[in-house]
Amino acid sequence: MTDNGLLHTIAEGIKDMCYIWAKEMRSMITDEGMLIFCILVPLGYPLLYSWIYNNETVRDVPVAVVDMSHTAASREFIRDVDGSADTKVAYFCQSLQEARKLTGRQQVKGVVFIPADFDTKLQRGEQTTVSVYCDMSLMLTYKAIYQTTQAVASDISANIQIARAGNMTNRDDVVTASPIDIESVPIFNTTGGYGNAILPGVLVLILQQTLLLGIGLSAGTARENNRYRDLVPISKHYNGIFRIVLGKGLCYFMIYIVMAAYVLLAVPRFFHFTSLVTARSILMLAVPFLIAVIFFGMTVSCLVKYRENVMLLVVFTSVPLLFMSGISWPLSNMPGVWQGVAMLFPSTFGIRGFLAISSMGADIEDIAPDYHALWIQAVVYFFMACMVYRYQITSSRLHALESVGNIKDQIARIRAARKKKE
Repeated sequence: MTDNGLLHTIAEGIKDMCYIWAKEMRSMITDEGMLIFCILVPLGYPLLYSWIYNNETVRDVPVAVVDMSHTAASREFIRDVDGSADTKVAYFCQSLQEARKLTGRQQVKGVVFIPADFDTKLQRGEQTTVSVYCDMSLMLTYKAIYQTTQAVASDISANIQIARAGNMTNRDDVVTASPIDIESVPIFNTTGGYGNAILPGVLVLILQQTLLLGIGLSAGTARENNRYRDLVPISKHYNGIFRIVLGKGLCYFMIYIVMAAYVLLAVPRFFHFTSLVTARSILMLAVPFLIAVIFFGMTVSCLVKYRENVMLLVVFTSVPLLFMSGISWPLSNMPGVWQGVAMLFPSTFGIRGFLAISSMGADIEDIAPDYHALWIQAVVYFFMACMVYRYQITSSRLHALESVGNIKDQIARIRAARKKKE
C-alpha cells in the first residue's frame, strides 16, 4: 500500500507538472506581451544590435582644417590627412569659431588646427603642435580622426629626422626613423572594433533580460487573474512546490535553449564577428546559465504585483549589469561592493564565460570558476524559488479558507434572518 501510495503521488506530481508546463507554454504563445519579449525580441533585437555595430571601421570621415600657417609644411600635413582612407578634408576655415559651427551642424566630425608658427618652429628644430578637436558622440569617428593625424605627424617627424641624420643608405634611414620596431599582432579582437569587444556580453544580457521579462509578465498575469492577487491559483494541479517550479521552469528552458543556440551561435556568424565557440562548449555553458536565470526570475517574481512592474525592475538594470560584468568596466577598478552585487546575477558569470569562449577560444575547463558559479547559483535560486512558491501556496490556502468561512457566515446569517421572519 505504501509503494502504491508513493507511486500514485509521483504519478500525480508528474501529471500536474505536465499540466503546468502545457499551461505556461500556451500562455507563452497566446499572451502578446510574453510572445513579444520571449520570442520576437530575442529573434530580432540581436540582429538589430549586431547590424548597428557591424561596421567597425569608418572611411572618409569629414574634417575641417584651420590652417593659420599657410606654408608648404602645413599644406603637406593637410594633404596627408586628406589622402588617408579614414579621413577627408571637407572644409577649410579661417578660424576655430567657424569650424566649431560646422561641427555643431554635424557637417564635420572633427577639426585640425595648425598654428601660425608651425613651419617656423620646424625650421628652428623646435617642437611644434597640431591641435585636433573631435566629436565624441561616436567613438569610431573619434578613433579615425585621432589615429590619422597621429600617423601623419609621426611620418613627418620621421622624415625630418632622416633629413637631418645624413645617412648613406636606406637601411640607415629606416633605423633612424624607427630604432625600435614594434609589431602589433591582435590575437583575439583582430579588428580592434567595438562590436567584437562588447557584442558577446550584450547577447548574453539579452537572453537574461528577455527571460526575466517573460517570467515577470507571467507572474503579473497570474496575480491579476487571481481573485486574491496570489501568485499561485487555487487549483488541484498547483498543490505542490516541485511540480509548480519544475513545470514552469521546463517551459522556459525548452524555449530559451533554442533561443540561446540562435543568439550565441548563429547571430555572430551572420555578421562575421569573431566566434570561436563550439556546440559542446556553448551548450555546457548555456544549460547552467539558463537554469540559474529561470530560477532567479521565479524567485524575484514574488515582487511583481502587476505586469507593468516587471518593466521597471528589469529594463532599469540592463546597463548597470553590463558594466558590472567587467566587460567594459575593469574589475580592478570596480569597488568590492559592486563586485559583490554583480555576483548575485547570472549574467555576470555568463558574460565572462561566453566572452572567453567566443573571443578567445576557451574551453569549459578554462572558465571553471564562472561555470561552477553558475551551477551554484542554479542550486541556490532553485531552493529560493521553492521557498517563494511554498509561501504562495500557503497564502493561497489561507485565502481559500477565509473565503469558505465568509460564505458559511453569510449562509448562517441568511438562515437566522429567515427564522426571524417565520
